[in-house]
Amino acid sequence: MKNLLFAAFIFLVLLVSCAKKEPTDFYPADRAKASYDTTAIDSFSNGATSVDVVRQIRMSSQKYQDSLKEALKLQEQEKKLKEELEKENKKKADEEKKKSDVETKQKSNEASATTETKTE
Repeated sequence: MKNLLFAAFIFLVLLVSCAKKEPTDFYPADRAKASYDTTAIDSFSNGATSVDVVRQIRMSSQKYQDSLKEALKLQEQEKKLKEELEKENKKKADEEKKKSDVETKQKSNEASATTETKTE
């Protein structure tokens, strides 16, 4: 008897599940249609955005800002190095000038001393 009830229950489930139902229309024909192209376009693909917009996006990125800061730091370091080299070169030039002045004075003193001894 239990087998007969179980078989009847299975038969009823099959009848209900296999009954012809009208499929629900997920895309009804009377729905509103878009008057524009709805194809998805990658915002960074060619032609999707103007060159100016892409440039602004890139310029506003953190990576770009960081690279600008690094470039400014490098320029400042180069300027400091150049200034230090110029100072060192000036110091060397001044020292050489002093040495040459001292040497010329010594030579002129020696020359005048020799001329004095010759005139006596």
